[in-house]
Amino acid sequence: MRRRLRLPALLAAACLLVGVAVASPAVADEIDDRRKAAEQKAAANEKAQADAEAAMEGLDASLQATASRLLELQAQIPAAQARLDEAKAALEKAQREAAIIAARLVDAQEQQVTLSATIQQDTEQAEKMRAAIGQMAREAYRGGAEVSGVSVILDAESSEDFVERYGLVSTALRTQAQVLDALKAAEASNRNAQARLDAVEDRITELKAEADQKVVEADAARDAAEDAKATLDGLVAEQQAQQATLESQKAALASALAAMDAEAKAIENELRAAIDAQRARDAAAGKPAPAPGPVGSSLFGNPTSISPIYVTSEYGMRLHPTLGYVRLHAGIDLRTYCSTKVYAGRAGTVTWAKTRYGFGNQVMIDSGFVNGNAVSASYNHLTSFAVSSGQRVERGQLIGYSGNTGTSAACHLHFEVYVNGSTVNPRPLLGL
Repeated sequence: MRRRLRLPALLAAACLLVGVAVASPAVADEIDDRRKAAEQKAAANEKAQADAEAAMEGLDASLQATASRLLELQAQIPAAQARLDEAKAALEKAQREAAIIAARLVDAQEQQVTLSATIQQDTEQAEKMRAAIGQMAREAYRGGAEVSGVSVILDAESSEDFVERYGLVSTALRTQAQVLDALKAAEASNRNAQARLDAVEDRITELKAEADQKVVEADAARDAAEDAKATLDGLVAEQQAQQATLESQKAALASALAAMDAEAKAIENELRAAIDAQRARDAAAGKPAPAPGPVGSSLFGNPTSISPIYVTSEYGMRLHPTLGYVRLHAGIDLRTYCSTKVYAGRAGTVTWAKTRYGFGNQVMIDSGFVNGNAVSASYNHLTSFAVSSGQRVERGQLIGYSGNTGTSAACHLHFEVYVNGSTVNPRPLLGL
């Protein structure tokens, strides 16, 4: 059950948090930095995913699925952590603001109590002064004497009596005037205090509404933080499970890589054997092969139906980010979609069109010798063939349809070029 903030809790926290700023630039900058770092991490993981797909060619579907899911988790965890950090910051901000409002509410309520007490006190004092004025009026009425300077002079029996009478009259008048002035001041003070009390009570109403709103915001922020934490915890738990699965499949991984490497080696050996046989035939026919020179560039046209050519993964060594092995990505991956046309990049003879372990449906085309170098190219992971072994093909001729056969991670064309039986980077030979 999620705990909810309530007004008494806010009031209790006020003394501790009232001096804390609602939000500071440093906190905002820190969140922005974490968000930027998470975005950079996501971009790096996206590249790692592409490289890993290239490195995973040669693995069985189970290993690929486990490794791919682990990569997805690695990509999601930084973003999930950033969301959790933001949710926590939002909750802390809402709690700070709630505490500040609670402190203001406490202050306003204390003012309300003080003003109410002042009004009560002044009202009681005013009542006493009104009673005193009434008492003086009643005493004067009962005495029946007119209090005036003339009566004081006419009624005086002697000069001493006059002085005494005049002093008493002056004192009475002065006292009466003072009481009236004090009554007016008390009434004015009461009116002012009442106006202030009305303003304070209005402010209390506003602060209570703000406090209620902050309760809603804090509850929502807490829910978001708890949901973000649950998501992150779930991702981390699944990541640990996937890592454990991969750990248990190390033997299968080693076997798969060995099988893929053996198949790649077998292909090279078959090509070299064919090259040696051709050179032997040429030598027997009196046509010795010239010394190999530079192969050149732009020997091949675009083998895909995507124009311009779009490279999804380059030729070169790959460190798999989750499985930990290093191996050569011996070709270049070109974007194609499932069952789209694949064309011969250069004229030649189809050496074979068959399924090879890891490579799936493969078409190997021998393009003969270029400046003393034997040049062949393979087109891999095809869905189906449009040519057969021994067939002569021209540049741009349809040879098959792209796919995801073998140990491919997705539909694409894995294109390899062999010079003298060894793979080379196809990029310059494609004019890229």
